[in-house]
Amino acid sequence: MAATADTTHVTAFRVMLRMDIRPGMEREFEETWHRVGTAIVGHPANLGHWLSRSADEDGVYFVVSDWTDEERFREFEHSDAHVEHRQKLHPYRSGGSMTTMNVVYAMTGAAVRDA
Repeated sequence: MAATADTTHVTAFRVMLRMDIRPGMEREFEETWHRVGTAIVGHPANLGHWLSRSADEDGVYFVVSDWTDEERFREFEHSDAHVEHRQKLHPYRSGGSMTTMNVVYAMTGAAVRDA
């Protein structure tokens, strides 16, 4: 039997940050990220927010955040709440980058569909 996928056309603006964390500060960074994350998920235009640790590079994390659209993300990006969030995470960072994109399709995997 061929596998079927639930495919949905999605309109979302995705932000992906690469964050290089100073050696020995990873655990504290994770805890601080979790604690201050409410500033992001509490925004009415935020669709979700994830922190992932690289499986390949020590001290490298990726933050993915989905938004209803780019305009609402940019409003948040320049808000006092976001500036405060960044200031709390800054001491842990030694570098990083930001990439933005538009989500086109979302497909639900079998492990979720069959649960």
